[in-house]
Order: sequence, then structure tokens, then C-alpha cells
Amino acid sequence: MFRKAALTSLVKPLAALLALGLALAAGPAQALSRIKDLASVEGVRSNQILGYGIVVGLNGTGDTLNNAPFTKQSLTAMLERLGVNTRGANMRTANVAAVMVTANLPPFATQGTRLDVTVSALGDAKSLQGGTLLVTPLLGADGEVYAVSQGPVAIAGFSAEGDASKITRGVPTVGRIANGGLIEREIEFALNKLKTLRLALRNPDFTTARRMASAINDFLGGDAAEPTDPSTVVLQIPPRFQGNMIRMLTDIEQLRIEPDQLARIVIDERSGIIVMGKDVRVSTVAVAQGNLTVTITEQPQVSQPGPLSDGRTVVTPRSNVKVDTEGGNKLAMVKESVTLAELVDGLNALGIGPRDLISILQAIKASGALQAEIEVM
Repeated sequence: MFRKAALTSLVKPLAALLALGLALAAGPAQALSRIKDLASVEGVRSNQILGYGIVVGLNGTGDTLNNAPFTKQSLTAMLERLGVNTRGANMRTANVAAVMVTANLPPFATQGTRLDVTVSALGDAKSLQGGTLLVTPLLGADGEVYAVSQGPVAIAGFSAEGDASKITRGVPTVGRIANGGLIEREIEFALNKLKTLRLALRNPDFTTARRMASAINDFLGGDAAEPTDPSTVVLQIPPRFQGNMIRMLTDIEQLRIEPDQLARIVIDERSGIIVMGKDVRVSTVAVAQGNLTVTITEQPQVSQPGPLSDGRTVVTPRSNVKVDTEGGNKLAMVKESVTLAELVDGLNALGIGPRDLISILQAIKASGALQAEIEVM
């Protein structure tokens, strides 16, 4: 009994240490990225399709036929196809709207499957709420029909108005039809017949491309993958995977590597947004930020005549202008940073806002002390 209890007490700590070791081993892998998230297979992509159609059933919020002649022509042509002759008639309906229908045809989409479509007003319609899209062919860039869409339009916005006020929320002239498109033509892509596969990096980089090729070669056990440029890794299909590309791709896309990136600062001057990458470094530099404050105080003086005198009240303007060029001026030292957090702390020590920080970063870059690329949006 003693040996069994001792063995049990020894096994539990060993199990705990083993679990801790597995957790530590799996910890760094969580910081890595899958090849599936870093690159896409060249040729496996969606295609954009669009068409022109009309929406009917609107509650008086459609196009004004006199202002939208294309809507009137479309309505006349549709009625003629249905055996109704309206040539020369004066139509005043406001329940019809001309629209553009757009959709993305996913890769390997088969005939008969459905897709979502977006409907956008083309004329002066006020809202598409309650409307129904009539049969609309969706064309590709080659002019061929790849899908047909039809169905009730669902919108997220609304618009309401009265005699003296109006309120609009969202965009009531754009709607969506879930599963409103029916695929009629397939785009053929023989993936299993390929002898060479090209992986396109979403963020081109020499180091990332090389690491991706090395990870694939370690998995396949050869030199099948080779980076040809910062955005492409060419993979020669091994004989054992020829004709079974899906099995190879599902294994390769789960491989994890550490992506590399340029040290970059992205600045949006319109909104004051600043985004810094983790590899941004700055050399030791002194920064002075001067504020010019102009204060104008108005103290008008009122002069009134005496009682029972023949005079009038006079207001004499009096302004006090004060210019402060000293207050708030600072000369701060931003020490050489080894982490992004230290760089941000050093810049925040100046007590400045995002707008001034943009100018300071550009000035530091001009002085040669900022080892990063600045991209202004």
C-alpha cells in the first residue's frame, strides 16, 4: 500500500510537469500565423458580376419617370415583353425604380447554387423598402450571363418626412437579397490537373516568402517550394499528391510561420489616426514643441448721458489682445527605444495630441532619427 501511494504521489507531479511543458511548447505557436491566413492559391478567387434591373412594388418612393428616362424605357420594354403595349402613353407611376445589381461569384461555385446580391438605386428613388426585384441577368467581365437574381429587397435604413421635417437613418436606397441569385454558369478551374501551384502572399515580403517556402519544404521533405519574388511562392506538386491536390493544400495551409513586415507608421491626417508597427525604432533625439496662444478679450465700455440731457447712449469697443509664445514650450528627450511601448511613452511624455504628434513624427523622420517608413493616407 505504501509503494502504491508513493507511486501515485509521484505520478501526479510528473503529469503536472508534463502538462506545463506541453503548454509552454504550444505557447509560442499561438503567436505564429497559418499559411492559410498569409497567402492564397493563385487562381482560386471570386469574380464580380453585375446587372441592370428594376424594382417594383414601392410605396410611392420610386423613380420620377420624367427625371429618369431609363426607368421609363425599361418599364415600357418589360411590359411589351409581357404583351402590354404602352408606347406613347403618359405613365406617372412612382412605384418602380431602376437599380444596379451586384454580386461576387465564389470560386468553384456550381450550377444551381445560390448567392447573395446587393441592389442599389440608379435614379432618384427615395427608398427601396418593400420592393421586389424582377428577373435580372448578372453578367461577368466577358459579357456572359453567370447568374440570375430575383426576390424581395431587404434594406437596413429608413426615411420618413412630413411637411416641415425629414429624418433618414442608414441608406434606404441600397438593399440586399439573401440567396437572391441563382448560378447558371460555372467557371471551370481544374485544380487537380495542375503541375505547379503558386501561392500569392497577401502582404508581400522577402523574409515571409522564404519562411513560407522553408516550412513547406520541411513538411514535404524536399525542395518543392521556391520563392520567386516577395509575393509569390511556386510549389512543384510532388508525385504522391498529383491528382489529390486538396489533401496537400489542407495540410500546407495549416503550417505556421512567423510573418515579417517593414517598420512602418501609417498616418491618416484627416482623422488624426496614427498606427505604428512593432518594429518601429527611433534614435535618441530632442524634440521641442512650441505653442502659440492668442487670447482676445472683449470688454466694451458703455457711456450713457445724464438724466434729462439731450444725448444718447454710446458703446465704445475695447479689446485686449494677449500673445503667449512661452507657455507650454518644452524640449524633451526621446531616448533610443527598443520597444514600441517605450517609443510611445517617450512621445506621450511631451503631452501632445495626435495632430501635433503627426508633425513631430514627420520631423523626426526628416532628421534621420526614425528608422521606419511613414505612409500618409
